Amino acid sequence: MCQYSAQDGTPNDWHLAHLGQLAVSGVGLVIAEATNIEPRGRIAYGCTGLYSDANEAAWKRIVDHCHTYGSAKIGLQIGHAGRKAAVTEPWRGNTPLPPEEKPWTIVAPSALPYSDKSQVPHALSIDELGALKAKYVESVQRSGRAGFDLLELHAAHGYLLHQFLSPLTNKRTDQYGGSLDNRLRFPLEVFAAMRAAWPQHKPLGVRVSATDWAPDGWDLDQTVAFSLRLKEVGCDFMDVTSGGLVPHQDMKTGPGYNVGFAHGVKLATKMPTMAVGMITEPQQAEKILQLGQADLIALARSMLYNPRWAWHAATALGAEAAYPPQYARAKQVLAR
Repeated sequence: MCQYSAQDGTPNDWHLAHLGQLAVSGVGLVIAEATNIEPRGRIAYGCTGLYSDANEAAWKRIVDHCHTYGSAKIGLQIGHAGRKAAVTEPWRGNTPLPPEEKPWTIVAPSALPYSDKSQVPHALSIDELGALKAKYVESVQRSGRAGFDLLELHAAHGYLLHQFLSPLTNKRTDQYGGSLDNRLRFPLEVFAAMRAAWPQHKPLGVRVSATDWAPDGWDLDQTVAFSLRLKEVGCDFMDVTSGGLVPHQDMKTGPGYNVGFAHGVKLATKMPTMAVGMITEPQQAEKILQLGQADLIALARSMLYNPRWAWHAATALGAEAAYPPQYARAKQVLAR
């Protein structure tokens, strides 16, 4: 989850402590927050980036720390906020930056603002799309030098690539808009370029919103079509969430509310699939795996609330979890 605590895209000691504690928590994989390919791709000023030497050096320090002391693999989510960029942090309302805070020019597939209070984005030209794709590749290359084990391309929650996918936000009349094939084109080009730049033995997956929860928007059938095309160009897994594209979404939430979408993608594509969304209890997570609805369980707020969730889950399920030797005595307490 985004921490909104970076400076000019560069993570700091907050991120070291935050990710370091998760790396020693007994989980198998830690995916760091959505990290942007360029400054104008940041949601807020405090978002992390991987577009400068300073960004890269700071990430390497954090990844090395996590590998040295933790048992988890370390992944990174690479993204671009598109028209949802240049807003305040959640604790300040997640509203468009006021003029005195110098909001930057935001970009999108089409010149459609997120809301009536939002900045109208600049519609990207075809030449600009080529330059943007190169920035995704640069971030991948920097990720490799920083030592990440896995990458996830963010194409969900209403951010830039999701904006290309959905007919609600992509009103282009060139080869990147209109039909489903055209709307898939730029996200697929970005993924293929990233795959070519990322070592074949390291996983590269995609986070996607399975539905916009809005009439005439992106839906599960289109998500399956996108996932199948991704599989053809070397995608290793799908992380299936939902929503985030438009403020008028009518989202139906509840425990495990995205699991059915993940299961649909898994059945149609036979790809490893990650489930996320109000998965809070060990037995709930285990049931999803045992029923074959998903292959991986992603926890977000639950891990912020309880960074030792995996230890408690192992105890509840009669299983084993990894402990750093410094904390091994805690296992005796949990076992009581």
